[in-house]
Amino acid sequence: MGIFYGDLGLVNTEDMLAGAMKGGYAVPAYNFNNLEQLQAIIQACAETRSPVIIQVSKGARSYANSTMLRYMAMGAVQYAQELGADIPVALHLDHGDSYELCVDCINSGFSSVMIDGSHLPFAENAALTKKVADFAHARKVTVEGELGVLAGIEDEVSSQHSHYTNPEEVQEFVNRTGVDSLAISIGTSHGAYKFKIKPGETVPPLRFDILAEVERRLPGFPIVLHGASSVLPVYVDIINKYGGALENAVGVPEDQLRQAARSAVCKINVDSDGRLVFTAKVREAFAKDPKEFDPRKYLGPARSELVLMYKAKNENVMGSAGRA
Repeated sequence: MGIFYGDLGLVNTEDMLAGAMKGGYAVPAYNFNNLEQLQAIIQACAETRSPVIIQVSKGARSYANSTMLRYMAMGAVQYAQELGADIPVALHLDHGDSYELCVDCINSGFSSVMIDGSHLPFAENAALTKKVADFAHARKVTVEGELGVLAGIEDEVSSQHSHYTNPEEVQEFVNRTGVDSLAISIGTSHGAYKFKIKPGETVPPLRFDILAEVERRLPGFPIVLHGASSVLPVYVDIINKYGGALENAVGVPEDQLRQAARSAVCKINVDSDGRLVFTAKVREAFAKDPKEFDPRKYLGPARSELVLMYKAKNENVMGSAGRA
């Protein structure tokens, strides 16, 4: 039968996303790969009283080990309670690439999964997504599908070109599949190099016209934005100052994300910003004290900085602070 997520203290995303739709904010969906990142996410969301979706990619799950990950998720819920915040926490599979992977995650305690068939023809994507949704819903697990392809590279997700979501397809896709939320492509992309712009140029705006048309065709339905890190310049600068080589790394402006969060966008994914903050502070620690070899002394400052970044996201970008 597998592990039921409720026994770990987790919830699915149904009530979270409904609350976000009603309240005009987005639930933060933060990717993590290690203990320090997870601690920072939970501390930040506990201190800001924000609901949170902790999510892992296929690669991150393999890196952490699925059994270890299950107990990390259970520990995350209890850690939030120790901090005095009984916030809702969902454990989500980001960019699941097969029915078998989604089933395995559900059976190991995930409360939400994404099946990404966006690279497939419409009919095949819909059939695969429905198959996952049927299995998941029988176990009260929520499912996210995707229409449209994001450019960029992040873990196993890679595409040279983006394909905007066709609003004319969304209603049929949702009706065919029974998904609980839908990731769409409106100009965000994966990784730290989201846009190619020349010095002095500004980042092109997201396609809010597509978002508005999707919202018109699917009133009240939760929409998800992937590839929504802002690639915060202060951390890119720190990385480059201390030996890194991130030239022309550009992300999505936070004011555009806040605008999206006020509409039908109920879940915003952030991965690259967490990686950049972590890397910046570790590089800085090594550069300032080359003799240091205690991991706590360089991972600790990285964790502390992550807390500040996630709190700022909840307060200024997601609008989720105080919503738990």
